[in-house]
Amino acid sequence: MSRVQLALNVSDLDAAISFYSKLFATEPAKIKPGYANFAIADPPLKLVLLQSAEGGTLNHLGVETETAAEVVAAEARLTDTGLATTGVDDTVCCFAEKVETWVNDPDGAPWEWYVKTADSEDDAGVELDEASGTVCCTTPASTPVALGSKAGAPTCG
Repeated sequence: MSRVQLALNVSDLDAAISFYSKLFATEPAKIKPGYANFAIADPPLKLVLLQSAEGGTLNHLGVETETAAEVVAAEARLTDTGLATTGVDDTVCCFAEKVETWVNDPDGAPWEWYVKTADSEDDAGVELDEASGTVCCTTPASTPVALGSKAGAPTCG
């Protein structure tokens, strides 16, 4: 079963974890410095929270699949329709080993189509700015997008 992924930038990770734990009646599947994710059964959702001074912005969206073959098939389907993807890559990002491809919607919202192949203690693809407490997902298409606005939010830097 595939499920939609929603990755949000949050200004207070602890408060967001508390809120989403109550909202979806489930605890996070993984918590790391500046990062948490939930594997929600009902509704089927992978919710990712990234600590950021730009709370309330969209980090990225995605579709989590069960197999690498599904990622390859999705990437082929997307490119066959004329959408520009990043191609299929084996990566380590957000404390997980993945097979993934990326595409941006017309307003710049990044979509990741992926399968997690293993957990990782390596935080490759995630940068923590100690001064601001902001976590940046450094994936190929991860410019934060302001919710409710077509304009992108400031990027980490």
